[in-house]
Amino acid sequence: MTKIPSTQLKDEKSWPIPEDLRQRLLAVLLNEDEQHRREMSYEEFLVWADGRHAEWLNGKAILMSPASERHQQLLSFLDQLLGSFVQIRRLGVLMVAPFQMRLANSGREPDLLFVRNEHRDRLQNAYLQGPADLVIEIVSPESIGRDRGDKFYEYEADGVPEYWLLDPLTERAEFYQLDENGIYELIRLDDGIYRSQQLPGFWLDPDWLWQDPLPSPLRTLTQIAGVDMSLVEALERALSDLDA
Repeated sequence: MTKIPSTQLKDEKSWPIPEDLRQRLLAVLLNEDEQHRREMSYEEFLVWADGRHAEWLNGKAILMSPASERHQQLLSFLDQLLGSFVQIRRLGVLMVAPFQMRLANSGREPDLLFVRNEHRDRLQNAYLQGPADLVIEIVSPESIGRDRGDKFYEYEADGVPEYWLLDPLTERAEFYQLDENGIYELIRLDDGIYRSQQLPGFWLDPDWLWQDPLPSPLRTLTQIAGVDMSLVEALERALSDLDA
């Protein structure tokens, strides 16, 4: 067993365990840290990544940083809003991270991905084999280059027809759709509204995404459907009275 130099240890006197056991534990931890740097097949990656926030690119694992509170709140809002729309309209399946999307040379973990009914056969137990019909990435400071660079061109090349890039820090939303040549085209908003190609009937006001607090997914869905808001208010009152 390789000896771990004492210079790599913090205050050794603070370790209340025997030296030989300490060395064994550190060897395991260091080996665990090195595992993601070696080349591995996608199947090996799926086993290694179980429970980890990681992606696979050209045979190497990439560890992801923890998400911020703002990121998670926006993700939860979109998951509830889009999930309800997809379920009610029976359009397909919406998956929220962590769930892998296996492309030609990578295994990515989008924040949200949508698969139309006609492509359900791409869904495997632990990953999606092939491109989703819609991918949504919420940009964080450490992922800007990846989301706008590597992932952008991978999604384009592998045929993800619709890609949303949402940046809470700059409060900027970009919506891309593949054109007839398979190249991403930045879609202009129609009177401040984005209309999804892959979610027929769904539209989004990007300003909703930057509100603090975020709007009610139920009320937002009501606006999209053009339902009388008084019906939602009646439902909300009824729900609030359940425990009264």
